[in-house]
Amino acid sequence: MTEPAVGAPLLTDKQPPQGTVTAGDGVRASSPAAPRPKRRPTDWRKRLEIMLLAGPAIIVFVAFVIFPVVLAGYYGFFRWKGFGPATDFVGFENYLIIFQDSAFHDVLRHNGFILVLSLVIQGPIAVVLALLLNRKIRGRSIIRVLIFVPYIISEVIVGIGWGLMLQTSGAVNGLLESIGLGAFQADWLSDPSIAIWSLMVIISWKYIGFAVILFLAGLQSIPDELFEAASIDGASYWQTQRTITLPLLGPTLRIWAFLSIIGSLQLFDLVFIIWGQYVASTAGTSTMATYMVANGRTSGNFGYGSAVAVVMFLISLVIALIYQRFVLQRDTAGALTEGKK
Repeated sequence: MTEPAVGAPLLTDKQPPQGTVTAGDGVRASSPAAPRPKRRPTDWRKRLEIMLLAGPAIIVFVAFVIFPVVLAGYYGFFRWKGFGPATDFVGFENYLIIFQDSAFHDVLRHNGFILVLSLVIQGPIAVVLALLLNRKIRGRSIIRVLIFVPYIISEVIVGIGWGLMLQTSGAVNGLLESIGLGAFQADWLSDPSIAIWSLMVIISWKYIGFAVILFLAGLQSIPDELFEAASIDGASYWQTQRTITLPLLGPTLRIWAFLSIIGSLQLFDLVFIIWGQYVASTAGTSTMATYMVANGRTSGNFGYGSAVAVVMFLISLVIALIYQRFVLQRDTAGALTEGKK
């Protein structure tokens, strides 16, 4: 048996050391070590730009939204008159009074009634008007402007104007008398069975223009090729609207409904201007916001008013989260693509 020569490589069953490769003839060859991944340098300039651009907006949001909500929640635990330190701690007494007060139950029903009717009345009318104004008709631009004008008019002007027209000796009853329909004259603002419907007419007249413009913008994003293909296939106009327009207008409809819901829950200015904080409760048009002002600021019990504000915020937040979870999720799921491949 021949002994291996001195210095010759020994072939064994052991694996070669890390960093070497074995050639076919048993000779080990060194391989270069894998380069270490370089650390990505932090782009401080980009972060500084984001801070400078978003910082002021964040500060304003915290100062005028988050901080007041927290402060209202704090004062809601006190019996406080609006000046001096809050020392009369009452715990959850203010909140218990809110949910036991029958007047608060009434304003909840009023807000719910306004919410439902706003969706039922404004939605279909706005869709029909948007479909008509999306077609090529004479004077289309002027009609669009006239429909949108009420939305940009100040709530104070709208409230005063409608309040003057709807009072007992106002223009509406005068017009009915002049055309021989005096039997239909009514106390449009004070009769509890009519006042809430008068409010709905005013709200619809003012805010339907916003819905129309929003739907028109959604209609502009629908490709014309779809309508042409449907026309070639023999679909009628209403079949095209039902199978193409309304489904593709769905995201815009859902966003409008969300804005309408939140606005209905926080309705204050028109009711306060037309009916005032006391007449609104007897006329059946009071809302949570007018209840808050009447029982908080006007009554000198700012702690109770703060508790009502917190309850309003929580109700709006819960409804918004539920709507986001079960209605808007289909629209936001496709937009949130981060982390998806």
